[in-house]
Amino acid sequence: MSHKAGFVNIIGNPNVGKSTLMNAFVGERLSIITSKAQTTRHRILGIVNGEDFQVILSDTPGIIKPAYELQSSMMDFVKSAFEDADILIYMVEIGEKELKDEAFFNKIIHAKIPVLLLLNKIDKSNQDVLEEQIALWQEKVPNAEIHPISALENFNVKEVFARIIALLPESPAYYPKDALTDKPERFFVNETIREKILINYEKEIPYSVEIETEEFLEDEKIIRIRSVIMVERDTQKRIIIGHKGGALKKVGMQSREDLEKFFGKQIHIELYVKVNKDWRNSAYQLKRFGYNNK
Repeated sequence: MSHKAGFVNIIGNPNVGKSTLMNAFVGERLSIITSKAQTTRHRILGIVNGEDFQVILSDTPGIIKPAYELQSSMMDFVKSAFEDADILIYMVEIGEKELKDEAFFNKIIHAKIPVLLLLNKIDKSNQDVLEEQIALWQEKVPNAEIHPISALENFNVKEVFARIIALLPESPAYYPKDALTDKPERFFVNETIREKILINYEKEIPYSVEIETEEFLEDEKIIRIRSVIMVERDTQKRIIIGHKGGALKKVGMQSREDLEKFFGKQIHIELYVKVNKDWRNSAYQLKRFGYNNK
């Protein structure tokens, strides 16, 4: 029996539902999902295995014009998604009319590989608007197959996944067949903590934060974690900690609950806050945190 395998890379503007879609395909919460923009910073691989296929999905940061070095590194992850894709998913939402970067858009319309344009959030629309949007995107991206979906409501998601499998090239598996992702455990600890900070804090705080897990000790029944929350200024440190440590304690409790579900074990987590001045513009710091791989 022949086996299919390939890389399916998801790109689009911030907040169009890319992470929701990948999590729906994989069946696990690998990517952060919040209503704030720029929640995905890395390129995250999620792997879906079947008896005769392996789909390697890549969730990328939303396309933006970079304002500082961290965002430039995030856009490098998007560029790399064009290089190894067997199938490209270009995700837009109802009401959207363009990609925020013309160079990326040109790459999509001149792609030599199958392009699936997914028109997301159709549960927030009506038939007339949907038909207008389909016509608009057919004109803008004539090389794409257009599929209306609702990633959140799981509408048409199975049908799109079946189409992906049909388009995959014949190939042996690239990863072990029991693999779910290429990321280590500490990555998901860091992303879970960062998600709680995105949910619980406002303004620039969530975008000035990086997480480093210094200790991840696992035994049969419990995982002991010690993580550091890096901020850029002393004022941010005080806000993260909160009155009598209450805000930091809340982040720790919410993170522990999610990590216990993710790992299926009891979690003991300790959180600390450190100032790491201007880390978002430091090439050395970005490389250390896994962003700048040039």
